[in-house]
Amino acid sequence: MSHIAIDHAHKLPPAKARAVVEEVAAKLHERFGVDHHWDGDLLHFTRSGVDGHIVLQPGNVHVTAKLGFLLGALKGPIEAEIRRVLDERFA
Repeated sequence: MSHIAIDHAHKLPPAKARAVVEEVAAKLHERFGVDHHWDGDLLHFTRSGVDGHIVLQPGNVHVTAKLGFLLGALKGPIEAEIRRVLDERFA
């Protein structure tokens, strides 16, 4: 199993940061069938081959994910895309 762990600094107020994460989660659900739910400031997401969460903290977003065997082979491109989206959405 491959693991992804990313910390990304941001300057958004908490409500705006949560809205950004929710928007990204909704797009992941629409495009890839990724289910998600909130537990306070922790967003859990899952689908076959992926299990992870996003923690919202003041000034920081922490993304972790476990990739199954098939998606583990794509860890590099998946991690690069997560970083790209974080850069774009939390600029």
